[in-house]
Amino acid sequence: MKKILTIALIALSVSAANAQIFSGERVLNQQNFDQQRWSWGYFLGFNKYDFDFDYINYNPSPVTGQDFRVETRFGFNVGLLGNLKLSHNLDLRLEPGVNFNTRGYQALKADAGTYREISSTYVHIPLLLKFSANRLNNFKPFVIGGVSTSINLSSNENNPDDNSAGQFRMTTNSYYYEVGVGIDLYLYYFKLSPSIRGVFAINDELIRDADPNSIYTGNVDKMSSRAIFINFTFQ
Repeated sequence: MKKILTIALIALSVSAANAQIFSGERVLNQQNFDQQRWSWGYFLGFNKYDFDFDYINYNPSPVTGQDFRVETRFGFNVGLLGNLKLSHNLDLRLEPGVNFNTRGYQALKADAGTYREISSTYVHIPLLLKFSANRLNNFKPFVIGGVSTSINLSSNENNPDDNSAGQFRMTTNSYYYEVGVGIDLYLYYFKLSPSIRGVFAINDELIRDADPNSIYTGNVDKMSSRAIFINFTFQ
């Protein structure tokens, strides 16, 4: 996850540098865009979800130092944007979207049959504050943060089967805080805003198995999702 964050930050820096170089002639695109009280758009992007565990009794595998192995994969984001201009450098944003992701989950102290593939479809709704620097030619860096909630359409929360029947279960509703950085690039026909954001669940998302000594859930005090979003917003 740290490698992904580093690569994305480098990419954003390069984009900013290119924007400054190619806008050296000072021909401003979309000059009146930021004067709008309301603006709209959509975003496409990628995600990578992981799990963070707190244990009741910390007794990890002597080989890996963990009770569980989480296999992370890239997923896909798509959604809409509503932006309210509060002041010259401050905006309020609502970004409802749908996130698709698959994770692998395995208890390391047992055999390979403990592996579970967790496919998730989230309806994700963040409410964010965007703090922007002053515009420089055709680009403007910003930081963004706020809170969000999501509905996991693949949670299986109410499924009576648990891991003893091969069914991994999570809560349907989750709550998060988010923080990230990005750059507004003012192009000839539209504004493009690449950004990277860390997303961290606040609540416990694990539904326990019926067996209190289950190798999947028995020793877990809290399991929360964490993710990186790399989005490209078009306005």
